[in-house]
Amino acid sequence: MILSKKLIFVLFLSISLFLVPASAIRGFVEKPRNIKIDGYLNYVESPEYRNSQECPILDSNLLICDPNLIHVAMTLDVKYFRGSVAAVHSVLKHSSCPENVYFHFVASKNKDFQELRQMVKSIFPSLSYKVYSFNEFRVKKLISSSIRQALDNPLNYARTYLAEIIQSCVERVIYLDSDVVLVDDIQKLWLISLTGSRIIGAPEYCQANFRTYFTNNFWSDPKLSNVFQGKKPCYFNTGVMVMDLGKWRKGDYTVKIEKWMKIQKEKRIYELGSLPPFMLVFGEIEGIDHRWNQHGLGGDNLVNSCRTLHPGPVSLLHWSGKGKPWVRLDKGNPCPVDLLWMPYDLYRLSSIDSFDDQEP
Repeated sequence: MILSKKLIFVLFLSISLFLVPASAIRGFVEKPRNIKIDGYLNYVESPEYRNSQECPILDSNLLICDPNLIHVAMTLDVKYFRGSVAAVHSVLKHSSCPENVYFHFVASKNKDFQELRQMVKSIFPSLSYKVYSFNEFRVKKLISSSIRQALDNPLNYARTYLAEIIQSCVERVIYLDSDVVLVDDIQKLWLISLTGSRIIGAPEYCQANFRTYFTNNFWSDPKLSNVFQGKKPCYFNTGVMVMDLGKWRKGDYTVKIEKWMKIQKEKRIYELGSLPPFMLVFGEIEGIDHRWNQHGLGGDNLVNSCRTLHPGPVSLLHWSGKGKPWVRLDKGNPCPVDLLWMPYDLYRLSSIDSFDDQEP
């Protein structure tokens, strides 16, 4: 008996489900009925992708400023483009109103900019989005080397400048890293309240050992370390954030983050990329359910290791860390959790279609 490539894929995926809690994953994506474009499947929304919920009607005159839109911000680059496509695919698949989701893509202004913009248009022909060019030079002079080279990419700091990049009429945005997939309706995340003066909402992890995030230069200087005086030892992952851009602009928080980056250049007060300045500036955030960021699935920052899902329900999977699912899948040594990312990978699904087309 000869098994087709598609059947092998289905069997492989089915076996993997026994390795994670049944209650943890809300759903998987059916393979879209599309056509190939430059190696990727073209995402065409079909009736079964739509929820029965009636969606708010958008005002064509307001365009990007329509209050009924859900705004999502992500970065685009060649290295992580495959992950970004899978993330967008997952958002559309599980959204009750996919036509009401507006994507703000930020990409470096280099030789790849036009190609990345065209690829998004080709893969997602009905998507509402805008691609913004990011001026790397402003942040390059502020970046100091971290424990992993990927964290030093200027685009990794673009989240700090969203309030300046995106139109002023957009007062709230969900920021997503390129190595995530959603398995729940993004509208639920969008509707989370940011109470009081809180500017960021994200899953919060307390009882953290802050000494591991900052150097002795930081802790030995009371003028610096007093920023945490009287505050809970909590951290949050900046790869998934609900951000109030209106409050951000009024408080000029980009400048506040840049201030800490300048101190870092002078004194070396931390080791880990763009996260520590956020922790220093935003001492109090809106803690949201941990289901919205099952992070660490890529291992830690130095070792590409396999991780299991945390106990409890899951709405968003995040391959933060050194290992990325598309890399491990292509090398033929995926971790079990990588198989949960695979159904959203429009590039790999395209390859499966190609194999089936060749079979007699």
